[in-house]
Amino acid sequence: MSCCRAASCEEMFKVRGARKSLERYRRKGLDGLDRLVLARAVAGGVEGADVLEIGGGIGAIQAELLGAGARYGEVVELVSAWEPFAAELAHEKGFESRSVFRVADVLEDPQAAHPADVVVLNRVVCCSPDGVELTRSAARLTRRTLVLSFPRRALWLRVGIGVMNAFFALIGRSFRIFLHRREALVAAAADVGLEVENAGRTFAWECLALRRAS
Repeated sequence: MSCCRAASCEEMFKVRGARKSLERYRRKGLDGLDRLVLARAVAGGVEGADVLEIGGGIGAIQAELLGAGARYGEVVELVSAWEPFAAELAHEKGFESRSVFRVADVLEDPQAAHPADVVVLNRVVCCSPDGVELTRSAARLTRRTLVLSFPRRALWLRVGIGVMNAFFALIGRSFRIFLHRREALVAAAADVGLEVENAGRTFAWECLALRRAS
């Protein structure tokens, strides 16, 4: 989870965690959910595409999509701690001239991100009470395919997230995890012309690929 409204995110996502994220990617590559998101994005076609990753952290999925043939990539994040490590990864992959990292809140400043053929919103909507509206904003920026992941609403997960949020409150952090209904997220994307093309899930996450209706 790499994006939410800035103040609470900055409590959670710091330089040390960003560095570890890059080191983990170097050692192991994408994790299971990230691979599922990547597969859904590639299935919609990425050759010559522009890619936008909202809340993309170090930009690992963007980098994989550029490697798969995308033309240009953009990562938009609320937390600046990710920026040097995203730049490091882009340099290692040889994508400096084909990617950019911006620190911005697309809900407050919709012009901060450029429309793209493929938009990725991975592990993001659960970090904000405004996750449904963020989905709608991402859908507006989508020319072709939006790939979205969010926690399942299984009972055990609801209980676990409740415990985690209670712990955050106990230690004085404002960060919370939010479980948004699948129907609300799909409806937000449908409001601006996207429809579900396919879906998948991992143990704790759901993943949707939504396509702009022709």
